[in-house]
Amino acid sequence: MDLPTPEQIKEYIAAQLSCEHIDVEGDGQHFYATIVSPSFEGQRAVARQRAVYAALGERILGSNAQIHALSMKTYTPSEWAAEQAK
Repeated sequence: MDLPTPEQIKEYIAAQLSCEHIDVEGDGQHFYATIVSPSFEGQRAVARQRAVYAALGERILGSNAQIHALSMKTYTPSEWAAEQAK
C-alpha cells in the first residue's frame, strides 16, 4: 500500500469540506494539518476533528488505514484572520 503524501491528504480533505485554507505537512504516516473552513462555525474542537476524520474516511478510520496519525488545528475564517494578525 502506497503511503499518502501531504498533498493527497490536502486533496482528500478539500474534496469533502469547504475550506478557505489547508496546509498539510508529514512524512507519509504522521501528518500535521491546519484547516480553515466556514463549516467549523459554531462547532467545538471535537466536532471539527470529527468532520476532518469523516472527510478522510477509511484512509484514517478503516482497518487498512493509510494515515496513522493526524494532528490538526482547525479554524473558522474569522479565527484564522485573528491568528494571522498576531
